[in-house]
Amino acid sequence: MFLAVAFLFYLHSKSKNILADDQLPKTAVILCLRGADPFLSNCLRSLLNQNYPHYDLKLVVDSYEDPAWKIATDITQQAATNVQISPLKMLRHNCSLKCSSLVQAISELDDSYKVIALIDTHSIAHPNWLRELVTPLTHPKIGVTTGNRWYVPTGNYWGSMVRYQGNISTVVQMFLFGIPWGGNLALKTELFRETGLLDKWGQALNEDKLLCKILKKQKMQVKFVPSLMLNREECDLPSLFSSLQRQLLSSRLYHPLWSAVIGDVVSSILVPTLVILLGLVAFLSGESDAASLCFSSFIIYTIGLLFLMLGLEKGVHQAIHFPDNTTTKLSLITLLKMLIAIPLTQWVYGLAFLSSLRTSTVNWRGVSYEVKGPWNIRLVKYHPSQLSDQSDESKLSL
Repeated sequence: MFLAVAFLFYLHSKSKNILADDQLPKTAVILCLRGADPFLSNCLRSLLNQNYPHYDLKLVVDSYEDPAWKIATDITQQAATNVQISPLKMLRHNCSLKCSSLVQAISELDDSYKVIALIDTHSIAHPNWLRELVTPLTHPKIGVTTGNRWYVPTGNYWGSMVRYQGNISTVVQMFLFGIPWGGNLALKTELFRETGLLDKWGQALNEDKLLCKILKKQKMQVKFVPSLMLNREECDLPSLFSSLQRQLLSSRLYHPLWSAVIGDVVSSILVPTLVILLGLVAFLSGESDAASLCFSSFIIYTIGLLFLMLGLEKGVHQAIHFPDNTTTKLSLITLLKMLIAIPLTQWVYGLAFLSSLRTSTVNWRGVSYEVKGPWNIRLVKYHPSQLSDQSDESKLSL
């Protein structure tokens, strides 16, 4: 409860230190594309309309054949001259495609860029997103700034509901432990000169979690900004499970507080599940009082989590701008689904955690990687993204 309150306080703590245009550094916004995500067009339009004086948008598309190429060129062809679209020129076989794209884009920048901002295609940036993200970097001790994401499920897919509930916990944890998210991130370019970060990305599966150790060595900090990226995409349970396996594997490889992740799994997933199992054992053994105690404890715990989520949802609504009224519709049916999804979320995340401990192969957007260690990644299967790879559902995540 205390952590949730602290997180809401952070969301409401909008910075009053608004810098003048001439104080803001020149920034490159990098967007890596593979496949036509459901809200890619909205994302690109939002990036072309930033209230920021000196920024360039650098798009790296997986290939000319990729359906994202046409979408990006159609939207940006009438834009200002601050947009550059490039194909991925060199397919690296010892890191992820995203890391390959980042290495290419950053290697081509000149010294006039003082900040690099990263965003995911799932996100729609509000007009002051870049200004809010870059402003804290003017402090000499802050090397990275980051926001986070907030899902807005419709209730049509159980995968979306589970992802929404799991993300509520994840967002609070990332805020508490200072873990940056690559989908809403800005870095000082001096980090690349002083730390060899590009070389590390050139061997890594993930670009954000490894930043904490690098910043610690540089005696610099991660600064969270009160900015949540809204994600309106949907997902089904199988695709969510695969995504969770990959995220948890990345955490095991690069998370500086992996033991804290294990502790959270034990406290929030294993303990409630054991209570249910003990209740079933007691019931089958004829111990009705013990069974009632276990089941009633679990029900009270679950209802408490529901009220906590509703409180966070309300706090988020008051703290950030929801375009087009895209809020979670809290109807009676949605509330019942949220209640059912609480134990479902615990079990799905628990199974994904156990599976990630023995996972050595990652399948990500139609590309397969063999993972033997944090700096021992091998691309084993690749093909250019095609329109036929897209989901039949217009808002389903890839």
